[in-house]
Amino acid sequence: MITPHGTVELPTFMPVGTAGSVKAMLPEEVARTGAQVILGNTYHLLLRPGHTLVRDLGGLHKFAGWSGTILTDSGGFQVLSLKELRKISEEGVAFQSPYDGRKHLLSPELSIEIQEALGTDIAMAFDECPPADAERDYVARSMARTTRWLQRCQDARRQPERTSMFGIVQGGVYDDLRREHAEQVLAFDLDGYAIGGVAIGESKEDMLRVVDTSTDLLPVDRPRYLMGVGLPYDLVAAVAAGVDMFDCVVPTRNARTGRIFTSKGLVVVKNAQNRDDGRPLDEDCDCPTCQNFSRAYIRHLWTSGEILVHRLTTMHNLWFFGRLMARIRAAIDAGTMQDLLRETKAGPYGVDGGR
Repeated sequence: MITPHGTVELPTFMPVGTAGSVKAMLPEEVARTGAQVILGNTYHLLLRPGHTLVRDLGGLHKFAGWSGTILTDSGGFQVLSLKELRKISEEGVAFQSPYDGRKHLLSPELSIEIQEALGTDIAMAFDECPPADAERDYVARSMARTTRWLQRCQDARRQPERTSMFGIVQGGVYDDLRREHAEQVLAFDLDGYAIGGVAIGESKEDMLRVVDTSTDLLPVDRPRYLMGVGLPYDLVAAVAAGVDMFDCVVPTRNARTGRIFTSKGLVVVKNAQNRDDGRPLDEDCDCPTCQNFSRAYIRHLWTSGEILVHRLTTMHNLWFFGRLMARIRAAIDAGTMQDLLRETKAGPYGVDGGR
């Protein structure tokens, strides 16, 4: 995938840098983990520090010190998750800032305006993401609104040569609605397509089925992006189904709670068994954390409340996910993707492993 800021090898995992920063990490450290794209968020950057400020200071790449590709979420999922602080209408989503109480209206037009002001490489169309337990009728109405909003996003674009736009296919857990919405979104002939509304509370079985259904409907010559996923098995299974791009807070959020992904399974750094353990977090890992520090030291940092622990654990978890994506790309090249899927399913991260 070629963007104004470089060539991205697919499949790729995008660390989440919600406010323009992957928590606890310098941009060059993020790049060393193998990450080629980071994700920023329209909603958060609108509220703090404001998209016009970022634009006037040279755009998000310069502001955040990241020279690679940036994809920005449209903000739709975040404002819709505010629940009692927001109201959905045809115009957009009216909401009250949780930071200062100010009222805002995030519309399709404003979402695109913000993303283009940030200078993102890939903008996401503004959509409505219904909850996992939404009734079919609500999902159908929501889906239709998302299509109307997509037209408004398309009409609002001013820099299509610099900022690509991906549409989002919704439809909940209903296969027929997914097929119907895919047809509507594909009619716009966009730069890429995302599968939205998954990993939000539905069963793993439903999630994997929706992914299989959706990838079959999307063109093979455009990037296919599964939003908000996921765990190691989810990534391997979704790539086997045809997905190219992922984002998720799993590696970084787990790192900040002391849950470490290793080749042998999860390690919880605060556990007493690590108190005098001189081994690295993962003896099979070549990340700077594992090359220089022991489990005992990292546990000591954790129990002492030292900030460094978040840097070291985040570095390792992102490194783990970067190596996993490299293994996936190598398996695709070698024609052994199904072997990797079986191996992952039988390993420590099979199906629900890593939760």
